[in-house]
Amino acid sequence: MRIRISWAGGSVTATLDSTPTSEALWDALPIESSVNTWGDEVYFAVPVEAGREDDATDAVDPGTVCYWLAGSALALPFGPTPISVGPESRLASAANVLGRIDGDHRALAEVGDGDTVRVERDG
Repeated sequence: MRIRISWAGGSVTATLDSTPTSEALWDALPIESSVNTWGDEVYFAVPVEAGREDDATDAVDPGTVCYWLAGSALALPFGPTPISVGPESRLASAANVLGRIDGDHRALAEVGDGDTVRVERDG
């Protein structure tokens, strides 16, 4: 499953793994949402309800696509957050791992707090 995340200044694609949360997100597409930023992470609410999966974690590699359980939000860390230790991306709390951004995840640095993003199926 490939998705496209776009905003006024650009876009990235991501490949999702086959997980219950990824499939729920896929079924909810397309969606638009307003972005929040936290360090080198963008996150935004999505109309998906999901429980904690076995591999849920709060520390991921930059470029990981996550579903943040506490906020029912897609979390897209592209670098360190305010609570990171070293180069990891540490989320505020546990998230389900959905997949990875294709290509350069640092493009997400262009997304600003309050920007509107659109998530849709790609291809």
